[in-house]
Amino acid sequence: MIRVGLVDDQALIRSGIRALLDAEDDITVVAEGATGHDGVGIAREHRPDVVLMDVQMPVLNGIEATRRIAGDDELAGVRVVMLTNYGLDEYVFDALRAGACGFVVKDTEPADLLQAVRVAVRGDALLSPAITRRLISEFVARPPDAPLAGGDLLTPREREVVALVAHGLSNDEIAERMVLSPLTAKTHVSRAMTKVGARDRAQLVVFAYESGIVRPRGV
Repeated sequence: MIRVGLVDDQALIRSGIRALLDAEDDITVVAEGATGHDGVGIAREHRPDVVLMDVQMPVLNGIEATRRIAGDDELAGVRVVMLTNYGLDEYVFDALRAGACGFVVKDTEPADLLQAVRVAVRGDALLSPAITRRLISEFVARPPDAPLAGGDLLTPREREVVALVAHGLSNDEIAERMVLSPLTAKTHVSRAMTKVGARDRAQLVVFAYESGIVRPRGV
């Protein structure tokens, strides 16, 4: 059973998403809240598999709440997915840097939201890769607060794998593209994440753009 924490300051949004998630046999909402403080508390008390976190909330915004969750070693198993009103909300890129594993737009199709939760738990691919690449291309030129280090430690094969991750490919797709077994592709991804200090695939994507392995379109 996938355990989800739901954090949004709009009660109507929460109730709608909760009804959608609870209707699934393999997903249950274990707690919900209206502020970033609630989100951090839910992560610490309930240790859900996924926290669906609104970006803009009173008291403590979703980005800072995500940073606190991602920075707590005891919460390493909690994955944060940001909820945003706009596909190119610049705050979402800050959220990726803060440790979010991806994001979904609030007006997405119900099936896509359910898939996003399952993908987040699986850790197989960055959520909404096409929208995320557009967002990164738009905002990656801003100076990072703390650039990821370790790019010089990557082998040529690992750099190739990182580039494919940044383009939204799953492990199975990477394996097919590079003529590898899925297990070998997964191993390459894991080693690259370890070398550059990336918590998850989302941060690996950020690293790929910030290090120049992949260049944003139009740059």
